[in-house]
Amino acid sequence: MCTHTPKCPAADSPDAKAAHVVAAHPEQGWSLLCNAVLLFDDTGELLPDGRVINPHRTAAAPV
Repeated sequence: MCTHTPKCPAADSPDAKAAHVVAAHPEQGWSLLCNAVLLFDDTGELLPDGRVINPHRTAAAPV
């Protein structure tokens, strides 16, 4: 899917989120990367093979 140079990281690589955004829908809370990963605003992910990465937000520091 990626036609960039250098190639974007694969969906299963540790730096998969560094791929280029090919479709952004902030009003719906998601973006599609050129490696076919769907990123959600809640930090969840949907991988091209159907696996789900649950949201992994870090807790806010106490005020």
